[in-house]
Amino acid sequence: MRKIVKRVTVTNPEGLHARPAGKLVKLLSGVKSSVIIKYKDKEINAKSVLSLMALGINPGERIEVIIEGEDAESALKIVEGVVCAEGN
Repeated sequence: MRKIVKRVTVTNPEGLHARPAGKLVKLLSGVKSSVIIKYKDKEINAKSVLSLMALGINPGERIEVIIEGEDAESALKIVEGVVCAEGN
């Protein structure tokens, strides 16, 4: 089983609030790996929109992404694609 741990800066102009959190959860529903986001002293399941929104992550904040599973690389690309998006 593959494990990836990576620190990422949130550059999405909306942070990880309602719209990007919903998009991330929707995209991650297709991966088998577990995806944990660590922010400050909290660790949450990134596949839970309520947990993501409860963190209140704003643009410019640093998070740690911990992914374990057979499709960890794909899951990391999804997380980075949403978290590091420059907005549409």
